[in-house]
Amino acid sequence: MTIAVDFDGTIVEHRYPEIGKEIPFATATLRQLMKDGHKLILWSVREGQLLTDAVEWCRQRGVEFYAVNQDFDADTPNENAHYSRKLKAHVFIDDRNLGGLPDWGTIYQLISRKISYRDYLLAENDKQHTGKRRPWWKRLG
Repeated sequence: MTIAVDFDGTIVEHRYPEIGKEIPFATATLRQLMKDGHKLILWSVREGQLLTDAVEWCRQRGVEFYAVNQDFDADTPNENAHYSRKLKAHVFIDDRNLGGLPDWGTIYQLISRKISYRDYLLAENDKQHTGKRRPWWKRLG
């Protein structure tokens, strides 16, 4: 699977143009996703030296990207003459998504189990209510 990952607010706390503190388990999760065979693309608003610094920060923590701000490796000639800026990723991990950024443990569960965030939340809700009284909203009607 190809996974596009934002940097500021997703891998590290927002401190742009500085690099913020790592969000807990971000790089560990990204390393595990790489071990699982996924291709990671860094998809960031950063450019120039700020982008180079972010890529190096990740590299120092064992996170290597297949591509940066594009959907192909810059060292590989682009055989598609009709280049589009739109990434061809299966999953986007970004703190600006609707509902915000789940914790990195949840992100790993969603990707490795190939389930939607909705299905994950429903399963977690069912776990919490097993053997307990039904929630009030289910008792209506």
